[in-house]
Amino acid sequence: MTIDRSAQPALEQQISRAVQSGRHDEAARLWKRLLEIVPNHLGALTAIGQHAFRLGDMEAARNAFTRLVAVDGSETQQWINLALICQNLGDEAAEEAAIKSALTVDPMDLLGLILRANLYERQGKRHQAARAYGAVAAVAPPLDQLAPSLKPAVEKAVAYRAQYELALGEYLDAQLAPTISACHGEKLERFRTSVDIMLGRKRRFEAHPMTFFFANLPAIEFFDRELFPWLDGFEASTDALREEFLASLGMEASLVPYVNYASDVPLNQWAELNNSSQWSAFHIYQEGKLVASNAAKCPRTVSLLKTAPQPIQVDRTPSAMFSLLKAKTRIPPHTGVSNVRLVTHVPLIVPENCGFRVGNETREWVPGRAWVFDDTIEHEAWNESDQPRAVLIFDIWHPHLSEAERTLVTALAAGLTGFASDNSGAEL
Repeated sequence: MTIDRSAQPALEQQISRAVQSGRHDEAARLWKRLLEIVPNHLGALTAIGQHAFRLGDMEAARNAFTRLVAVDGSETQQWINLALICQNLGDEAAEEAAIKSALTVDPMDLLGLILRANLYERQGKRHQAARAYGAVAAVAPPLDQLAPSLKPAVEKAVAYRAQYELALGEYLDAQLAPTISACHGEKLERFRTSVDIMLGRKRRFEAHPMTFFFANLPAIEFFDRELFPWLDGFEASTDALREEFLASLGMEASLVPYVNYASDVPLNQWAELNNSSQWSAFHIYQEGKLVASNAAKCPRTVSLLKTAPQPIQVDRTPSAMFSLLKAKTRIPPHTGVSNVRLVTHVPLIVPENCGFRVGNETREWVPGRAWVFDDTIEHEAWNESDQPRAVLIFDIWHPHLSEAERTLVTALAAGLTGFASDNSGAEL
């Protein structure tokens, strides 16, 4: 049968005028006439389905959108509309099928993910709902960038997932308690942290050196103290080290800002501390060289530093200093330059309300108790007291580097320096 479509243009103009003037019932009748002329007209099927939905005629709406997806089905919104209609009809099987089709078209569609999570929650499928809400939270942009209509749904997704992880955590804590108790005396911190990361109770931190990354070295926030028996001498000499530091305080010319970038360098988190005396240093080794004038004033410190496995990298390390952090000062989160070396802190003067965080672990300095950490893991420090905080800071080789690897790192540093100083015309 041949269909005469000559009336289609005029009919479409009538529909446009009716829609623009708000005569929606008239527009709906005209859409139906157009559908008689063009049975698979996508606009007509969409408009008829939407009109029926607004009137509460869900069966008519379902018929229209079922025809639409059968004819086309290439847009997620077509399937979303059908899913919402089936939800109103209480047909969960059809609703789930429509949601699945929508997400097959676009697996990242936020509204489709929200509808799937809501359906699982209504069905009492707790675990599936948690995974689905987790997908919503993962796909959604920041709340301040969301359309107001979607913000409550995303907030609910985040809250639901958090409650689920809390319940899972409580369950696993109870289940693991007997096994953990049976492991009394063993070091279990790595396992505990791994579980906390899995449950969202802690963040996952990894080494992110700013310059050189040595592959396959363990990235550990704070290393076990027993790996560094030579620290005994530093801890036992805390009083002597403190005296040498206090003597250096009278030499203002020797205390320099720890952060000292040029004025034309982009600073990001360092802007507040750049060229500031709020965080200053009395350098003993700087960029691989002994600062002779400063070293002469702290012989005991220099002597102890010779007992530590200081890394040798020309123009880079060793590095050692007394670090002074003044009252009401915070060092922002940052990472170090290379994971081939670790950083040692020997606390000398520590007022109350001072703290130090590496990754997930936060500690307080205690004079006479040193620690070693990986500074290529995000870390920060603060002094909220009214008094200055002082720490001896120096770097050491990563203990998992072999002697051959240390030799190669030293040679690599020399090569980098040699290339940078080459004036033969090579571009850096």
